[in-house]
Amino acid sequence: MENFTTNFLSLRNPIFGIRTFFCLISLFFLSFSGYSQFQITGKITDAEDGKPLPGATVVLENSLRGTVGNTHGEFVLKGLKKGNYSIKITFLGFEKFQKNIDLNQDVRLEVVLKRSTFVADEVVVNATRANEKSGMAYSNVSREDLQKQNVGQDIPQLLNFATSLVTTSDAGAGVGYTGIRIRGTDATRINVTVNGIPMNDSESQGLYWVNMPDIASSTSSVQIQRGVGTSTNGAGAFGGSVNLQTNDLKKEAYAQINSSIGSFKTIKNTVSVGSGLINDKFTFDARLSKITSDGYVDRASSDLKSFYLSGAYFGKKSFVRLNVFSGTEKTYQSWNGVPEYLLATDRTYNSFTYSNQTDNYQQDHYQLLTSHTLSPNLTFNVNLHYTKGKGYYEEYKENQKFSGYGLPDIQIKDSTIKSTDLIRRKWLDNDFYGTTFSLDYQSFRKLSATIGGGWNKYNGNHYGEIIWAKYASASNIGYRWYESNSKKTDFNIYAKINYQLAEVLNAFVDLQGRFIAYDMKGTAKDRQDITQSSEYQFFNPKFGLTLDLDAFSHVYASYSIGNKEPSRQDFIDNTPKRPLAEKLGDVELGYKLQRGKFAFGLNGYYMDYTNQLVLTGKVNDVGEAIRLNVPESYRLGIEVEAGAQLTSTLKINANATFSKNKIKNFTETLPNYDDGGVEKENKYAETDISFSPNVILGSQILYTPLKGLEFGLLSKYVGKQYLDNTTNESRKLNSYFTNDIRAIYSLKGKALKNVTLTALVNNVFNTLYESNGYSYSYIYEGKVATENFYFPQAGTNVLFGISLKF
Repeated sequence: MENFTTNFLSLRNPIFGIRTFFCLISLFFLSFSGYSQFQITGKITDAEDGKPLPGATVVLENSLRGTVGNTHGEFVLKGLKKGNYSIKITFLGFEKFQKNIDLNQDVRLEVVLKRSTFVADEVVVNATRANEKSGMAYSNVSREDLQKQNVGQDIPQLLNFATSLVTTSDAGAGVGYTGIRIRGTDATRINVTVNGIPMNDSESQGLYWVNMPDIASSTSSVQIQRGVGTSTNGAGAFGGSVNLQTNDLKKEAYAQINSSIGSFKTIKNTVSVGSGLINDKFTFDARLSKITSDGYVDRASSDLKSFYLSGAYFGKKSFVRLNVFSGTEKTYQSWNGVPEYLLATDRTYNSFTYSNQTDNYQQDHYQLLTSHTLSPNLTFNVNLHYTKGKGYYEEYKENQKFSGYGLPDIQIKDSTIKSTDLIRRKWLDNDFYGTTFSLDYQSFRKLSATIGGGWNKYNGNHYGEIIWAKYASASNIGYRWYESNSKKTDFNIYAKINYQLAEVLNAFVDLQGRFIAYDMKGTAKDRQDITQSSEYQFFNPKFGLTLDLDAFSHVYASYSIGNKEPSRQDFIDNTPKRPLAEKLGDVELGYKLQRGKFAFGLNGYYMDYTNQLVLTGKVNDVGEAIRLNVPESYRLGIEVEAGAQLTSTLKINANATFSKNKIKNFTETLPNYDDGGVEKENKYAETDISFSPNVILGSQILYTPLKGLEFGLLSKYVGKQYLDNTTNESRKLNSYFTNDIRAIYSLKGKALKNVTLTALVNNVFNTLYESNGYSYSYIYEGKVATENFYFPQAGTNVLFGISLKF
């Protein structure tokens, strides 16, 4: 574990330092002494037949309290203080119940829920989401919380304060190429779905948020699962999942304008409109967005455009929605980072200077989502999707040998020209399509079950073109020096069962089979023949138990197995030897407490990897780092979450992750560039996994002195991270602690339904830090040389936003 005493004493601002975080946690525990004896109890039944509705969600919206109905539809919320509460009760397929309660004595409710005239949008994502009975670690982010931060930055920055989550930004200002790590796992291991449709690239297995600009403005909820999580669709589900839902029924017509402006010439404009419910059957929604930013790093500009269109039909027993959304991005490349020796003198340095050193990509998404109520207990969902992606990045390269491109040297009189400066484009043109489906059964007693899955097909073309050269023949311009095609088929099927073994004990079983076929043909960018085929069959079981200790608390435990195929680059880099598939066994053990206006959660995890693919220092023929399997590695950690509504105007949310992330028996490979040299190997008994901080802390202190006015202090601490897997102190990201201040003022009116003003000051204490980087070591002239590169993040910067809702 990291030395916390050293860390917080080294911070320049003790007022808002690590000490404050622990004081808040202490205050949370001390506050338990002030309980009143009031309680809200009730029974939830079906209006149609009077039967109880077990598992209905009960939430006190202006507190941190919530519960679910038991097998008899009964619920209890104890230990509530005197005051006004807003209770909301929801159950999938039924109209919600909402009531304001002035609590000055015990209250008993008889809640009768009517079946909804409309099939809810939520049924589409229900199959892939975790719940209180899954026995797994997850966080839900509501639309309201997401929009508080939505003034121009990408989804990763909006989720920055979630438990165990670390964000990165190449341009340093949260716009453009941004990313997420969960518990230290990178984007290639984090599964992302939108409405249950897989978003990860089938080949790299990562997700590029820059291809979906301003998707946050069309998002109604987000669930972040930590660990293996529940079975889902698509690649990358190997340590974390992010599930977005864009759809929700808006019965009233609306129009909304959101604009923001801020540092680094960041400008965001979004227009959204909706028809409301037409003839009790149809709705239409549309959004148009444009985001531009110069970025913190020199020339790291972004020009992002997107639209979202959605039309839905709501019947008594069926629901159909068509979503079409698209993103176009043009970003100036800043992915080389800043050399370590320039950090102190030129933090915004960008090695690229060619005027059109840009990345250009367009991604179009089509989703047809349907749900059909077959009986009161049975719902069938089937969805179709198609994604078209096409784009290139352009780059200027100096002194390139013709032979490296498969071209002959050029003869000019008596001179032979063997190399040239040139401009090239690397293209990706792909199609991704398929179907996802689920059959949901709810007995309204002890049993609920889902059978689901998906079939997806990817077809991707890679090629590189020379568009200009200082020395060139006529045939060289437009010449493709490499070209390849990849096809990947991914089929999965799963069965999930929740069964109430006893009044206080629930069992969860989730069994998934996944089958992958992968074919590659052609040459890679170094003209290497990559033709090969691979097939994988995986079995991914998950088991969970949840035990209610009393009306306030429950414990849970789960064990899950995940398997993952190598990425396209892993196949290319390891040819002719084939990389092994990775396997992960995940144990989660947790405790949750909700009492009065306080909430607390404690989750322990042990993630045991077999054949995890990691960087070892080994490089391919053109000097690029490659990943190799390591037999044994693990992540062991504790996650703490706490919330307290201390007064009617002061609320605190805090989370902390303490972990060990280790590789056993690690072998580092150092390339040797001396004449006649051979690779050198350094062996280690145990090392830290790269980019895996031992400590992550987050907190939000929210103060609402007046109705409609909220001030927030948002703090994030991330411990040191190693750039490679050697635990070398000279190859690391230093720990950092940032604080943001946010002010939001909302005013309701008649002509304008709502006006919201937002001011966000990021990194208010101007902390100089780097959130990402990479390291490269080799032997030259008999010595080990190490080159570190970093991605600096912006100092103090501001964003101002205005939202007008008509």
